[in-house]
Amino acid sequence: MTPEILSATHARAFAGQGRGWSAAEFAALLDSPHTFIVGDARAFALGRAIADEAELLTLATDPGHRRAGLGRACLARFEAEAKARGAVRGFLEVAADNAAARALYAAARWRKCACRAGYYPRAGGIAVDALILEKHLG
Repeated sequence: MTPEILSATHARAFAGQGRGWSAAEFAALLDSPHTFIVGDARAFALGRAIADEAELLTLATDPGHRRAGLGRACLARFEAEAKARGAVRGFLEVAADNAAARALYAAARWRKCACRAGYYPRAGGIAVDALILEKHLG
């Protein structure tokens, strides 16, 4: 997938929740040997693994393909790839108001370990907490 395709899918997936990532931002992330991507233009997970830790940078599902198990499949593939790269612990960040994502992560046994209060800006000057989740991958 090209950075342009990733950016377009990301923008659709996160419409109304802030700005999507640009093609240049995806290109810069993909330049790192630690960064990896799983999925396709319908849904993808972008992560990085360094030493024994992995971070899920983003998981995006095009709204036209939601409720088909693609996000769950991408999350499982992210976990498998992170483990294959030597990670034993994974981390991710999710907006407290993203109920669908929180349910997905809870079903996959990710647990809250920290919170960044008022991290994500929303329309009208409201700020939403970022929940930091972790999972043992080993």
